[in-house]
Amino acid sequence: MIKTISKIGNSQGIIFDSALLQLARLKVGDEVNVEVHAGGTITIAPMEPTVIDTKKAAETAKRLIQKNSELFRRLS
Repeated sequence: MIKTISKIGNSQGIIFDSALLQLARLKVGDEVNVEVHAGGTITIAPMEPTVIDTKKAAETAKRLIQKNSELFRRLS
């Protein structure tokens, strides 16, 4: 696929159309890793999403609520 570098404000960029984003399984707001290799090749790769262990998250939330129960009571 050939793309053209365009002026976007005071910067330059490449516009990714929706079909390209779908193929790459990306959406607006996703983080990507950009690498420049020898010879000027640029790769753009999606960042791996952070996997959250639900049991650990629930335990952490309980601990946080217990530790700050008085603060939460005053804020409510």
